[in-house]
Amino acid sequence: MKEVFGFDAFSPKEIANRVDSIGVTKVQLPILSMIMLGIMAGVFIGLGAMYYVLVVSDPNLGFASGRILGGLSFSLGLIMVVVAGAELFTGNNLLAMAWADGKVTTIEVLKNWGIVCCANFIGAIIIAFLVYHSGHLKMNNGLIESQYLKIAVTKCSISPEKAIFSGMLCNILVCLAVWMSFAGRSVLDKIVAIILPVSAFVAAGFEHSIANMYFIIMGIFLKGDHPEFSGVDTIGLTGFFNNLGPVIAGNLIGGSVFVAIVYYIIYKRGGSTKP
Repeated sequence: MKEVFGFDAFSPKEIANRVDSIGVTKVQLPILSMIMLGIMAGVFIGLGAMYYVLVVSDPNLGFASGRILGGLSFSLGLIMVVVAGAELFTGNNLLAMAWADGKVTTIEVLKNWGIVCCANFIGAIIIAFLVYHSGHLKMNNGLIESQYLKIAVTKCSISPEKAIFSGMLCNILVCLAVWMSFAGRSVLDKIVAIILPVSAFVAAGFEHSIANMYFIIMGIFLKGDHPEFSGVDTIGLTGFFNNLGPVIAGNLIGGSVFVAIVYYIIYKRGGSTKP
C-alpha cells in the first residue's frame, strides 16, 4: 500500500477503521460535551453560510463564478468543524458504519443524531441572531439582506421530492468530504480534502439541513423588516418544517446509506482485507 499511498495519506481501508473507531468515541461523549460541540458546529456552518451569501450577493459575478466562489467560501464551515472540533449532524451520519459493524447500538446512534441535530439548530439560531444585529446585512447597499430573503423563500418553497433527493446528493458530498479528511495527516491535508466536495454541493444548489436552519431563521428575522415580504407565507415555521423534514431525511439517506454503509460493505463486512 505504501507505493499507492506514498503521499503519506491514510489508505481507504485505514480511513474505514478510523471512521469506525471515531464513531464509537462520538456516541460515548458526555451529553453536555455533545450539546456544546453541536452548538459550535451550528455556529460554524452558519459562519460558512454567511461567507457564502456575502459572495453570491455580488451582482457583478456571473452565475458559474458566483456559485463556485460561494461554494469555496461556504467550505469554511466544515473546515472549522473538522479542524477546530465540533459535532455536526450531517457528518455524524457516518456513524452508520460503526452501527453496521456492531460497535454501537441503534439507540446510541439515534441519541447522538437527535442531540447533535437539536444542538446544531441552537447554534444556527445563535449565529443568525448575532449576524442579524451586527449590521453586516446592510453591506453593499442592502444586497446581502435581500439575498438572504431570496434564499429563505426558495428553500421554504421547495417540493418534498426535490428536497429529499437534493438532501441525499448534498450529504453524499459532505460525508465524502469528511471521509477524505480522515485520509489527511495535517491540517492542510484536511482542508484540501474538504474544499472541493463541499463547494461542489453548494455550487450545485443541493440542500444541507443545518445550513438551511441558519438561512431560514435569518429569513424569519428579516421578514418583519421588509413589508414586501409580509404576505409571503412560506417564510415562517411552516416553511421551515416543510423544508427541514425532507432535507434531513435526504441527508440521512445520502450520508448513512450511500457513504457509510457502502464503505462498510467494501471494507468492513466479513472482516474484508481489501486495501
